[in-house]
Order: sequence, then C-alpha cells, then structure tokens
Amino acid sequence: MNVNRLTRSLDFHAQALTLRSERQRIIASNIANADTPGYVAREMDFSAALRAATGTQASTARLDTPRPGHMGAGGSNDPTATAMRFAAPSQTNLDGNTVDMDRERASFAENAVKYEATLRFINGSVKTTLDAMKSHTQG
Repeated sequence: MNVNRLTRSLDFHAQALTLRSERQRIIASNIANADTPGYVAREMDFSAALRAATGTQASTARLDTPRPGHMGAGGSNDPTATAMRFAAPSQTNLDGNTVDMDRERASFAENAVKYEATLRFINGSVKTTLDAMKSHTQG
C-alpha cells in the first residue's frame, strides 16, 4: 500500500471521527436544553462538514443567524460552522423550544453507532498495517 494513500485514508477517517464527536456534542446540547424556553435546536449536516474538512468540495452552506449575537460563519475555517443549521421544528411548542426528543434520541444513537464503526475501521487499518510490517519470523 502506498504511504500517501494510507495517510490520506487515516486522515479522512480521523476527520470523520472528529466530526462525529462534534455532532454528538451538538445532539447532547439539544437534549440538555429540551426544557429551556426559546431554545432552538441545532443540527450538523455531516456530509457537508466532512466535504469541507477534507476539501473535496467547497461548501456553500452557512450558519443561519436569525438573531443578533449569534455566531456567524463569516471568515471561519471551521468545517462544522459551515455545516451548522437550526433544526426544523416538527411541532409547535408554546415556549418556543424546538427540541424533538424522539428525533434527538434517534440521532444520538445513530451517530454513536457510526462513531464506533469509524473507530473500528481506523483500528483495523492500523492493525493490518502493523501486521504487514512484521517479518515472516514474527508470526
């Protein structure tokens, strides 16, 4: 296996792992604020964030800034900032909170499974590389 190809593969999966971790943090924040009046749930477009992080496609997404004081994505090189958006509310709520606990729980579980799969892939790649570097006398 070419060293550059190996490095690119591991870099890609390391970026994916970092973004999965950030997505988990965002989902956890939504869950923690489920009872906060006026809280607007956020979500990350994982595909757009991964494209921005790996430079495979210029992202045109931006962070919505409907209120003064919210962080904007202008000038930021953070791939998560370009893929952030506010979650579309599934139902109206009298207190203005847009967290849908069913959606958040499902997203949390799905993201955890994908995080674990990415971690296993990285571990498998490293193990395969280490096994390939052993001499035939090492077993």
